[in-house]
Amino acid sequence: MHGPPRPPATPAEALAGMDHLIAAHLIGQQELARRLGLNVTDLTCFAFVLEAGDDLLTAGDLAARAHVTTGAVTGILNRLERAGYVSRRPDPADRRRVRVAAVPDAVTRVQAVYAGHHKRLNALFADYSPEELAVLTDWFTRATALAHEYLEKMNRNDPEDEC
Repeated sequence: MHGPPRPPATPAEALAGMDHLIAAHLIGQQELARRLGLNVTDLTCFAFVLEAGDDLLTAGDLAARAHVTTGAVTGILNRLERAGYVSRRPDPADRRRVRVAAVPDAVTRVQAVYAGHHKRLNALFADYSPEELAVLTDWFTRATALAHEYLEKMNRNDPEDEC
C-alpha cells in the first residue's frame, strides 16, 4: 500500500509543523494529566514506567529518562504512589534499590484516557506506506535524540556550550 502523493515542503515548513504538533501535544498532555489527577511530569514518568513493562525501572533509571535529579524523582514517585499509579518493589538483586511497577488499575485508567487519540493516530499512520512509516520512525527517533542532547546541554548550563 502506498500513501497518497504528498505536497512538497521546505525545512522551514516542516519545522513550523513540528512546532505546532509539539504545542498541541503539550496542551493535550496537560489536559490528560489534569483528568488523571496528575501533573505533566508525573504523567510522563508514569509513561516511562509503562514503556519499561516487566523490566521494572529503578528510581535512577527514571531520573535519567526524565532528565531530573534523583531527589526530584523521589517526589514524583511519592506522588504517583499516593495517587495509586505505581508501587515500589525491592530489587531482588540489590536490597538497597527499589524497582517501580505500574498498578494494573492505573494502567487501565490511563489507556482508557488515551484510547481515542491513539485510535486516531493509528488511522493517520495507516494512510502512509511502510516506506513512509520507516522515514517517520527514523525522524522521530533522531529528533528525540537531538532533544535529549539539547536537554543535557541546557542542564550543564555551560555558557560556552551552544544549545
